[in-house]
Amino acid sequence: MRKLRSSTVVLGGMGVLAATITACGSEPDRRCVDPLSREELPSYRCESGGGSDDDNGSTTRGSYYYGGSVRDRKVSGGSFDKTAVDTGGFGCSGTGGG
Repeated sequence: MRKLRSSTVVLGGMGVLAATITACGSEPDRRCVDPLSREELPSYRCESGGGSDDDNGSTTRGSYYYGGSVRDRKVSGGSFDKTAVDTGGFGCSGTGGG
């Protein structure tokens, strides 16, 4: 067997460490969603002071929804709780979506 040089081992280890840190620190996707209908809204509806009057005079205010996917403007597979969403990084512990 061929012996690896110490510099090769160190560089390889640094690459794995960098990948782990990057994956664990990544943020899940965030989108603005109506909490009742789970319909995706424009981002300004979630920002402070957001919302606008709809046809019946009420204001639709969105909440941030993390992770999941969108189909026909409806979200699923994520959570309104950012900490409940697993970013799926190598070596990370997460609680999964909900």
